[in-house]
Amino acid sequence: MEKVELSKRLKKVADFVKEDEIILDIGSDHAYLPIYLVQEGKVPKAIAGEVVAGPFAKTQKEIRRYGLSDRISTRLASGFDVIESKEKMGTVFICGMGGLLISEILEAGLKDDKIGSETRLVLQANNKEVDLRRLLVRENYKIMGEAIVEENEKFYEIIVAEQSEQEIDYTVDELTFGPHLMQEQSTEFKEKWRAVYQNNQKIVKQLDQKEHKEKRTELKAINERIEKVVK
Repeated sequence: MEKVELSKRLKKVADFVKEDEIILDIGSDHAYLPIYLVQEGKVPKAIAGEVVAGPFAKTQKEIRRYGLSDRISTRLASGFDVIESKEKMGTVFICGMGGLLISEILEAGLKDDKIGSETRLVLQANNKEVDLRRLLVRENYKIMGEAIVEENEKFYEIIVAEQSEQEIDYTVDELTFGPHLMQEQSTEFKEKWRAVYQNNQKIVKQLDQKEHKEKRTELKAINERIEKVVK
């Protein structure tokens, strides 16, 4: 059987799966992640969710191409509407979207009781990671692990979270930079925040001191925090 090839970003995402349990991939994008996890024997079955008809048809086509229609089901609906409350997933993946959209999907899923207490969330936002972490704290999810990947000159953060019985609290720095990422201080982490720092410096120089005083102050404050956190 032909093996599916994953991008560097999705390969890292796949590393965080709870093995031997059914997964849900929301916004599956050709179902490459579910196909890979089933082919590798990491999970027995998977559900690939899509909200738009075009990508839904492409997802079905790819699953048929790899001969996995009996193990990966494709469902057309928004977010967690692709499953019933009684369907418990080992891992839910929501990747390749904006942080605010992922937050909205999670909030709706929690409200409708679609996310089991034992379910692991693997989230890869393209931006607004801080908003995503804030939501996880509000909903009492502990960040169990994180990773940062550089691909095609962009940096992608992966957040792994599980529901906690204890109250969760993170500092402002932990919410901004990631509690695990700021501890690990990987090369990619440093490169990302140094790039943000330099871009902020550039913007500060371009902004008028009187007209944009508030924005300049905000960017300078962010850069002071970067200097403190990034070793």
